[in-house]
Amino acid sequence: MLTRIAVVLLVGLLGWAYQTTQPPPPKICGSPGGPSVTSPRIKLSDGRHLAYRESGVPKDKAKYRILFVHGFGVSKDFSLPSSQELIEELRIYFLSFDRAGYGESDPNPKRSVKSEAFDIQELADQLEIGSKFYVIGVSMGGYPAWSCLKYIPHRLAGVSLVAPVINYWWSSFPAKLSIETYRKQLLQDQWTLGIAHYAPRLLYWWMTQKRFPSSSLVEGNPGILSSKDLEILSQMSKAFEPQFKDKVTQQGVFESLHRDLMVGFGSWDFDLMDLNNPFPLEEGSSVHIWQGYEDRLIPFPLQRYVAKRLPWIRYHELPDHGHFFFLNTSFSDDILRALVLGREEPSTINA
Repeated sequence: MLTRIAVVLLVGLLGWAYQTTQPPPPKICGSPGGPSVTSPRIKLSDGRHLAYRESGVPKDKAKYRILFVHGFGVSKDFSLPSSQELIEELRIYFLSFDRAGYGESDPNPKRSVKSEAFDIQELADQLEIGSKFYVIGVSMGGYPAWSCLKYIPHRLAGVSLVAPVINYWWSSFPAKLSIETYRKQLLQDQWTLGIAHYAPRLLYWWMTQKRFPSSSLVEGNPGILSSKDLEILSQMSKAFEPQFKDKVTQQGVFESLHRDLMVGFGSWDFDLMDLNNPFPLEEGSSVHIWQGYEDRLIPFPLQRYVAKRLPWIRYHELPDHGHFFFLNTSFSDDILRALVLGREEPSTINA
């Protein structure tokens, strides 16, 4: 009898443990009981919908067409705070979109680094923004931008990676440098990224359990941010519309935030250091990395290593600035000028 009770308890415990690792089904926009669709969307070749937003000058009057890729925990409603005068002077059209699972774009259970590039290409084709276009990827939006450089380089007129995410498990990183940099992260972030990479099936449980702290960024831990980051975010929070923020994860945190971590910090199917210069003969086309020296989310030593191994990338390191420097209008304008005009100051590298 005792053995039978023990077996029943064990089975029940295993069943409970399994259930805690299973995310609830997403609430698909436009489905019965799901969030409503309020944005224009395209239908992709695999049947998913991608929500988008157009801004800047009208597309038919634009000289430069830029596809903007948002970062972690935001959506198409976020964009660089560039000055309207510069946008009109340069005649820039922006196309932003909700990445899969974010905002009003359908989740993609097969989301990968590669799929992000082809979502971008299909969006560009359906919106008819031209055979070539510029891409700006910010923070976690950096890995879709890297994917574009790998899979659709022939479609690119130029790329800016702004404080782009670093994957500590890229095989070309020197093990010592990668480990040392990884261990400088808060312990809770080391655990979160390690689970995202090695045990992604446990990530939903880890991110939703309450016993231990998980992602410092998700939890709003100020210890991950520099003093200038805190200052910038305190100013931005007053201007950021609450309804936009609420829509970011409305279809479920797993298909937006958690899957982003699993893909960005998972095993990539290409080595970043094997990328070739997509513009060896094209004047005016270039690839840029913008990095804050005081960035505690994306450590500068690994970013420097990438720029050293890929010397065709123009590397801009900003002393005394953290992760969110791009929310400053002057830096945002600098990013645009460098991308479309090739005008930038020599990179500043702190010893």
